[in-house]
Amino acid sequence: GRLRRGEAVLIHGGAGAVGLAALQIARHCGAKVIATAGSEEKRALLRNFGADYVCNSRALTFADEIFSHTGGKGVDVVYDGVGKDSWAVSLASLMRRGLMVSYGNASGAVPPVSLLELSRGGSLYVTRPTLFDYIATPQELAHTAERLFDRMQRGVVKAVIGQRFALSDA
Repeated sequence: GRLRRGEAVLIHGGAGAVGLAALQIARHCGAKVIATAGSEEKRALLRNFGADYVCNSRALTFADEIFSHTGGKGVDVVYDGVGKDSWAVSLASLMRRGLMVSYGNASGAVPPVSLLELSRGGSLYVTRPTLFDYIATPQELAHTAERLFDRMQRGVVKAVIGQRFALSDA
């Protein structure tokens, strides 16, 4: 998404590992972060990590809230690891020429995409990235890992350890 200072981003599944990393990186870039989670405990976690606004993902009717919190503009980018259940609200939350990044399908596969739906939404862009296309060479993997670990060492991204297991159970 190449977020810039002042842009707005919607992160579905924000309390998961990828969502929390995306939230922290977006905040570091200076973006306004709107994130979703299904439980109050997870929504509290998102607030603690600096989300500007948190939505209940179980409602899936919060596009109007997003427009309210972005001055009627919508978000520049949506990062969506949920899939089928959040697809419509994701598209409805985007600003004109916004970018939808669908990287997962925890709730099921996204339905077939109509190009007319994207044009009606305001000339929207959609991508479905796969990690292995971004780390296809040893050099790309090393570069990506270096960027992540550098951000972790500088405190930009903090890992959240949600559970611990005995090594014998691993």
